[in-house]
Amino acid sequence: MTTAPCSPDRAEESLARRTALGVATAGSFLTPFMLSAVHVALPAIGRSLSADAVQLGWVAASIVVAAAAALVPAGRLADLHGRKRLFQLGMMVLAAATLLAGIAPTIGFLIACRVLQGLGIALVFATGIALVTAVYPREERGRVLGITVAAVYAGLSLGPLVGGLLTAELSWRAIFLLPPPCCLLLAWLTGRNLKGEWAPACGGRLDGMGAVLYAASVTALLSGLAELLEPKGRFLFAAGLAGLGAFGRWELRHPEPLFEMRLLLENRVFAFSCLAALIHYAATYGVIFLMSLCLQIVQGLSPREAGLVLTAQPVFMALFSPFAGRLSDRLEPRIPASAGMALTALALGGLMQAADSATPFPLFAALALLGFGFALFSSPNMNAILSAVPSRLYGVASGSVATMRLLGQGVSLGIVTLFFAAGVGREALEDLRREALLSSLRGTLAVFLVLCLTGAVVSLLRGNLRGEAGRPPEAGG
Repeated sequence: MTTAPCSPDRAEESLARRTALGVATAGSFLTPFMLSAVHVALPAIGRSLSADAVQLGWVAASIVVAAAAALVPAGRLADLHGRKRLFQLGMMVLAAATLLAGIAPTIGFLIACRVLQGLGIALVFATGIALVTAVYPREERGRVLGITVAAVYAGLSLGPLVGGLLTAELSWRAIFLLPPPCCLLLAWLTGRNLKGEWAPACGGRLDGMGAVLYAASVTALLSGLAELLEPKGRFLFAAGLAGLGAFGRWELRHPEPLFEMRLLLENRVFAFSCLAALIHYAATYGVIFLMSLCLQIVQGLSPREAGLVLTAQPVFMALFSPFAGRLSDRLEPRIPASAGMALTALALGGLMQAADSATPFPLFAALALLGFGFALFSSPNMNAILSAVPSRLYGVASGSVATMRLLGQGVSLGIVTLFFAAGVGREALEDLRREALLSSLRGTLAVFLVLCLTGAVVSLLRGNLRGEAGRPPEAGG
């Protein structure tokens, strides 16, 4: 008699959990899939829309710049007005922007659509994982979060391969026309099966000044970096740095901050681990863009063949990430993470040497080593970040990592665009000289290599989690 009334509740709870995990996993797959698939299609986009190498750099960079600028305000808006509502909005914005990108008549229109895609991605990033953690009990969160992480790697792995196939067999536009129906389906399922809303900060208020200051500063910094050769670019870069400094001071004084600056100032392991993540993404994210151009323009591979070679990095990341995570449970995380950074630097040196090789195999081997180094860094570094804070701050820590990842990706593509502007200029893609491309590519990889070595030092200096220097501040912050 007492079990019957509870049965519908349990069924509804089970449906909510399955839906939250399903939409979060699909979102975790779709966003990296779209990012990595487009990189393979860049030469085809350049030929179709008469774009030069610098404009293609902005096709890759604009989406990351927009997502990085919007992520922190999006997370706060989700806490204030509802994670489900913002996730649905993000999926609908992503669907509309991606569809428009697929029919873009000019390169400028495509870049504008990529900015809108970045805004949609920020909303999805800020809410998808939060929905899962809201409906699953603590003892099951590790398992379900592992599923979403696996989906990220699957998207990264399949993106170059599927993007290359679609570009070769149909058109680069097919890459953009495939995801919108999936995005709309996810938005509909979320509204249909997830009852109620999750707004843990409902009744609070948005730090509007902080949101504007953060978004404007990040946009100015990353845009200025890409145009650092021009006076306007140097002004924007300096303004972005000054704006981020002002944002940090503002957040320290605000009663309801967008970003927990005190955690960075008071917790050495957390701060150095976040800085290491920022540097690592800055040193690696632009590699796929560079190798896509190298494989198709320097080595003459088709989009399909280039996509197959480019899968080496994410596949090796997926294969070795669980091993690296277990290793960081037995050793201090800074040890495997720093070793991963060193291997990544070695791989970048290999890419520099293999860029004009007679066959793609040396590039494949270097990309595989890059994936292994990335896995050896990423899982232990995340372990260090989450282990350095009390459990009540896991959400803040995860949001900080996502912010560092997107900022690093934006910096990486900004460096790529800067070197292409200096070495190639506004030369049309079909007229691009092989020597100029190789020079720009190797110069960019050299900067990435130096960044990686710097990051390895930062990673080593973070201190030990199991020692006093790395003990998480349970009482304070």
